[in-house]
Amino acid sequence: MPLTPLPELVEELLTGCHPLPIVSAGVAVLRQPALPYDGQLSDGQLERLLRAMRETMHHAPGVGLAAPQIGVPLRLAVIEDPAEVAAEVREARGRVPQPYRVLVNPSYEPVGDARAAFFEGCLSVPGWQAVVSRPERIRLRGQDEAGRELDEEFTGWPARIVQHETDHLDGVLYLDLAETRSLSSAQAVDDHWSQPTPAAAARALGFPLPGEHGARGRQGAHDAL
Repeated sequence: MPLTPLPELVEELLTGCHPLPIVSAGVAVLRQPALPYDGQLSDGQLERLLRAMRETMHHAPGVGLAAPQIGVPLRLAVIEDPAEVAAEVREARGRVPQPYRVLVNPSYEPVGDARAAFFEGCLSVPGWQAVVSRPERIRLRGQDEAGRELDEEFTGWPARIVQHETDHLDGVLYLDLAETRSLSSAQAVDDHWSQPTPAAAARALGFPLPGEHGARGRQGAHDAL
C-alpha cells in the first residue's frame, strides 16, 4: 500500500499530465489487492479522479480501466463500450453497447456453468493478447459513484469487461487466467487470428477451448480492456 496518504497521491496524479499514465505489468500496485473504497477521497476529488480515468480509458483506447492501472490502490473502475464492431463479431462475442459506468467495490460470481473463450488484451500489458476462458454470465455486486447498491447480471462481452476490471482490483491480470499457448503479439492477432472466434488459433497454436473441456461456451474475438 502507498506510503503517501491517498488524497495526496490522487491530487499529485490529477495535477500531473493528462491523460493519466497507465501502469504496466511489473509494478507492484497491479499485483496487490486494492483497498475497499470507504470515502478516503472528498466528493470533489473522487469526481475529478473518475473523470480523469474516463478520459484516460478513451484515449488509450480501451473499454475499461481500474484505479490500480493508474497507480491508485482503490477498488474503483470505469467501463464504457460503444461496441462499434461488425455484426458477425457482435454475434460471436455477445457484445452490446455499454454506457459509461462506475464500479465501486465490485465483486462478481458466475451464474450457471457456461463459459466463453476470447482473445483478450490489457492496457497494462500493451502489445500482447491471449485467449481467456471466463464465465459467460455473472452477477455483479457493488456500488456506483453515488453509493447506490449494484446487484445485476451481465452476459457476453459486458460480463468479460466487468470480470477483467474487477480482477485488476484483486491483483489479477488476464495473463494469470489465459491459455499460455495462445499468447500472441497484437500484430500476430491482426495478421492471423482476427476471425470472430479463436477456433483457428486454437487448432494452429494447440490450446483448448471451453467445449473441449466438456463445458458449454461460445468463442470470439479480442479487444483491449
